[in-house]
Amino acid sequence: MSLRPWVAAAVLMFPLTALADTPNIVPGQWQFTSTTSVKGDVPIPDQTESHQECIVQGDLDDADFQFLEVEEGCELLEHNVSADGVDYRMICRAEGGEANIDGRMDFLGERVEGSVNIDTESPMGQMRLETAIEGERLGEC
Repeated sequence: MSLRPWVAAAVLMFPLTALADTPNIVPGQWQFTSTTSVKGDVPIPDQTESHQECIVQGDLDDADFQFLEVEEGCELLEHNVSADGVDYRMICRAEGGEANIDGRMDFLGERVEGSVNIDTESPMGQMRLETAIEGERLGEC
């Protein structure tokens, strides 16, 4: 069972839908970096991924704005958003397995930071994936 779809779903899931206020994010060119550590019986090295993206004011004003698409097979159980951040809890099912995901992202103007914890039972045993996420505004797009 591959853990990649669950990690991608959890790390990339920062919907801002239903925001009453504009997110506390300054428009511009942003770099996002996530580092995932796997806790369990099988030693798996940490994985770090980065990407850049241009966020414009129109994105932030759009009620349907998301950083990236949510993976199929995931169900959002709880979703609390504000101008200062988002908390969520979801469950993802794939390849006969299930993952419970808890995430938090804080919007800090020219920075964002957050974490995602994934608990899953896999053929390799019980595993916990802990992901730290940081984003920073690099300048204008």
